Amino acid sequence: MNKEKCTMGSKPVKRVLLGLGFLFVAVTQAASVPLTPFDGNAEGLKAYTGKGKWVIAMIWAYDCHVCNQEAHEYVTFHEKHKDKDAVVLGISMDGKKNMKQAQKFMKRHEIPFTTLIGEPEKVAGLYEQMTGRSWIGTPTFIIFHPSGKLVAEQAGAVPAELLENFIANYKE
Repeated sequence: MNKEKCTMGSKPVKRVLLGLGFLFVAVTQAASVPLTPFDGNAEGLKAYTGKGKWVIAMIWAYDCHVCNQEAHEYVTFHEKHKDKDAVVLGISMDGKKNMKQAQKFMKRHEIPFTTLIGEPEKVAGLYEQMTGRSWIGTPTFIIFHPSGKLVAEQAGAVPAELLENFIANYKE
């Protein structure tokens, strides 16, 4: 597999080393626990990556049609893999202004995985800095190797089967 590019399905994805963290506030795993607004403290992604499991970071927004349509698939993926080889990490870019809507999204979809929330411009800006690519929109996936290295990113819905194939066939 090419060191600069690898593919997920038919679309190319850029491989990058994790160098930056996102500014988010951690949200506990239970959807019933309220989201906490960004308060200026940095919660880097390093706190969630490099722990021996793949991390599939899913950037979403409450009003994203595709996010709403596909959320159940990532909940199922997380439940299937969390005790083995991979977890999903949610990243809401709804910010403080839309926190109630983000909470409703999490409750409606029974999101069991840790979710972070950040202001839209900060999420998009840090994504661009981290990947070197322009922000396109939600959903967007960022995949971290069990070592913590960012190995792929993809805008748009990604079927769980493709995630599983990517993980199974990944070569350094």
